[in-house]
Amino acid sequence: MRIGVITFPGSLDDRDAARAITIAGAEPVALWHGDHDLHDVDAVVLPGGFSYGDYLRAGAIASHAPIMAEVIEAAGRGIPVLGICNGFQMLAEARLLPGAHTRNAHQQFIRRDQRLIVENATTAWTNEFAAGEEIVIPLKNADGRFVADDETITRIEGNGQVVFRYAGLNPNGSMNDIAGISNERGNVVGLMPHPEHATEPGFGPDMPDAMRSGTDGLRFFTSAMASLIARA
Repeated sequence: MRIGVITFPGSLDDRDAARAITIAGAEPVALWHGDHDLHDVDAVVLPGGFSYGDYLRAGAIASHAPIMAEVIEAAGRGIPVLGICNGFQMLAEARLLPGAHTRNAHQQFIRRDQRLIVENATTAWTNEFAAGEEIVIPLKNADGRFVADDETITRIEGNGQVVFRYAGLNPNGSMNDIAGISNERGNVVGLMPHPEHATEPGFGPDMPDAMRSGTDGLRFFTSAMASLIARA
């Protein structure tokens, strides 16, 4: 299976995402923001970083990059698409996901190992989790506060589109403690924490049994592979 990772000017975590894909057992494919070709990948990851320096709004300029037209078309066909942090912001700006992102409520950049509750374990990127499960994924953002109007919040809550909530602490003031959401179809998922940083023992978040041992993020990528197998 081939999972594309798109690099934008200012991407920071594209290589980390590619390594996570390799660890999961798939083939990472490097994609470039200026291209008009997804090279027949089976899924797409929009990685974290500060695309175009987060000028205008985080993810706003990147959402108009040439390759995003291909991502939008692929998402419409049901191809799994994952947006991580800045990638989540791109998906919202491209209207592949509802809502928007503003500065953290405390107006500061935050970096922490974040506890999350899995709310929806049926999406293309979460089917190897269990609903209600608590996981730990690293978080790092300055514009991570998820916001939406009341009608949108009611709709995504009612549709089961909230995929993750912050547990224990809401680090950025996101409405309803929302850490990640999906589209109605469930093939497009965006979240602020970084699963690609929790895929390899010795390099993940601290866990009760051992330091740096957390690998909860690996199941995002194996979930996508399982989803693709089920579609085949």
